[in-house]
Amino acid sequence: MEPRGGIGGPKHAAASTAGAGHTAAGQRAIETAREDQSDHDRVRAALAGEEHAFEELVRCHQARLFRMLRNLVRSDEDAQDLVQEAFLRVFRSLSSFDFQHPFGTWLTRIATNLAIDHLRRRRPLASGWSGGEEPEAETALDAVETREQAPERRLEADETAREVHACLDALAPHFSSVLVLRELEGLACQTIAPIVGATHVTVRWRLHRGRKLFQEEWERRQRANISAPRDVQGGVQPPCSP
Repeated sequence: MEPRGGIGGPKHAAASTAGAGHTAAGQRAIETAREDQSDHDRVRAALAGEEHAFEELVRCHQARLFRMLRNLVRSDEDAQDLVQEAFLRVFRSLSSFDFQHPFGTWLTRIATNLAIDHLRRRRPLASGWSGGEEPEAETALDAVETREQAPERRLEADETAREVHACLDALAPHFSSVLVLRELEGLACQTIAPIVGATHVTVRWRLHRGRKLFQEEWERRQRANISAPRDVQGGVQPPCSP
């Protein structure tokens, strides 16, 4: 008789699952390395004067870049302008590219800095950061539902998404940028650090502080919604005339 935990037992199943996870992670790492190498080849070709090589870089990265910038600046027009400006700056600085790093990280850093500058011009009074550092708390920003839903659930998800982005807009740019990169784009702290030009510890602190400020803003908005007077149709009543 096969002993407990033998072939086909719980331990074997757990080991198989863990092995599959490691295999998937390894495959992703290989694919990422291949993409980085392809980008490096395109950069070298562009530096050698091949125009189509830079066009390929734009084609490969512009959709992801637009999505990230759209989450940061909340405007299609502004995001598109920033995408174009980011690629223009990359083109002008291509000769200074460091081949020791992924092209995508460099591009994202340039675009994120442009977005932060844009947000600071739009919202000059930034608050909530004293410059200190503390460890990241193990909390999570409420995720926006993206799975297929019934129409009424999609409406609820859309409303939640609007509330989430409104809360992000209320934060100082150095907080909203790391929250978007981590929670919406799914980037690791180690990847975010060179993008925003900060240390790994600073990124973790900004995430910790940003999540706390986000939660406070979220709760403030929820209290305001609850306290707002509503008519019988559920709408907010207009103020009474004097």
